[in-house]
Amino acid sequence: MKNIFQKTISDEVISRINSLSPKTTPEWGKMNVAQMLAHCCVTYEMLYEDKHPKPNFFMKLMLKAFVKNAVVGPMPYPRNSRTAPAFLITDERDFEKEKARLIGYIERTQQLGEEYFDGKESHSFGKLSKEEWNTMFYKHLDHHLTQFGV
Repeated sequence: MKNIFQKTISDEVISRINSLSPKTTPEWGKMNVAQMLAHCCVTYEMLYEDKHPKPNFFMKLMLKAFVKNAVVGPMPYPRNSRTAPAFLITDERDFEKEKARLIGYIERTQQLGEEYFDGKESHSFGKLSKEEWNTMFYKHLDHHLTQFGV
């Protein structure tokens, strides 16, 4: 797994994002490119914004037991896999705005560095190691950028 906390890797991901255009179409899935960018921002919104309600104790227990390994583990996401309700983006979004937001989140995360994230509490999964945070960030971005052919 590439390390999103390394500037060269975050710059590579940002370059892939910058190669998208409002007319880029997916190789699979239902989201358009602006919706995909907004979808990728949700992970960062849960970390940096007070925008999404935290799951209750029971739901967090279920997420840790049944979802966490798929999200922070090394196995790639399958195409067309289900997504959590908070990540569903069905309304129209502004491509340039969502692109700028996502790039800003990636840059902020890289600048904070992996040590900042080591042992940090996740919105849904409890404390994660820096390796788990990296996997969650990079794997999700790579999955969707690949979905859009970049």
